[in-house]
Amino acid sequence: MSSIFFDKVASIVEKARAYVGRTANLAMCVTYFEVGRMIVEQEQGGKARAKYGKGLLNELSVYLTKRLGRGFSTVNLKNFRKFYITYAPSIGQTMSAEFNFPQKGQTMSAELPFMLSWSHYQILMRIENSNERHFYEVQATNEQWTVRQLQRQYGSSLYERLALSRNKDEVIRLAKEGQTIEKPRDILKNPLVLEFLDMAEDSAYSETDLESAIIAKLQKFLLELGKGFLFENRQKRFSFDEKSFFVDLVFYNRLLQCYVLIDLKTSELKHQDLGQMQMYVNYFDRYVKKDFEKPTVGILLCSEKNDNIVELTLPVDSNIYASAYSLYLPDKSLLQQKLSEWVEEFEEGRGVPT
Repeated sequence: MSSIFFDKVASIVEKARAYVGRTANLAMCVTYFEVGRMIVEQEQGGKARAKYGKGLLNELSVYLTKRLGRGFSTVNLKNFRKFYITYAPSIGQTMSAEFNFPQKGQTMSAELPFMLSWSHYQILMRIENSNERHFYEVQATNEQWTVRQLQRQYGSSLYERLALSRNKDEVIRLAKEGQTIEKPRDILKNPLVLEFLDMAEDSAYSETDLESAIIAKLQKFLLELGKGFLFENRQKRFSFDEKSFFVDLVFYNRLLQCYVLIDLKTSELKHQDLGQMQMYVNYFDRYVKKDFEKPTVGILLCSEKNDNIVELTLPVDSNIYASAYSLYLPDKSLLQQKLSEWVEEFEEGRGVPT
């Protein structure tokens, strides 16, 4: 009885803390957005705009610091201005010309579209491409990413990797809705970035070494895999026809409701590897999965892959996929250029004016 009571008390405190945290973040973001708006409007009224703007920020910084204390340096004020300029096209329409903070006993409007912390927005507003920025904002909100996780996912070019792994028709949807998981191919990224394993790119390592490194940092590996993954086993053994076989890593995806088998290859992918994975998938489909579960997905992670070999070896409707992995962060500018060329080529093919 006392245990249930204690849990209820603890739950109330936890909910209160969460509410206070959300309210504080919202108030901070609204404040900085409003300060940014006021700075922009005041600057636009100045005669010598560039010179006036610089002097305005310096004088405002001195005044606010003297009256309110730290946190209002010229650099911070420039960030507030940039925050407003970045989000005003979408957020400005949902807020009044001058936001009035609630009086005592009132709560802040839940309709205000600031779902993340100021630290998150400091990262997001550096992203120039609006589609890419919105993708990371949606993902960070839906997945409840910490600031560090957001930094890592942006640094690893998650948006570009997902976009290049998908059908070209889905790129715009990706930007608007974030990563949606509706079919097996939606979970694939190419390449998978495993820099957090701290394995030197040019060193010799075995598949067992790679597997052990992944298990040691499983939480980060699950974040890189994406939505809905649950770890079940490593070196999963099954016997068939008096022979034993071992699947490197077995996961379950709760969104797709299916098993996901991962086999690791530290060398170039061969057609025999694809055939072996097909056997693993067939076994799980016939002897492991339940009737209500979806067909098993097989993923081969390899240091090199040849798309032509994969296409020739596997049936068109195969549930097996190959993805390269990288032990270092990709060149973001190179991926952005590749994605831009890819989308432009697609638009030209559809006859859409650019």
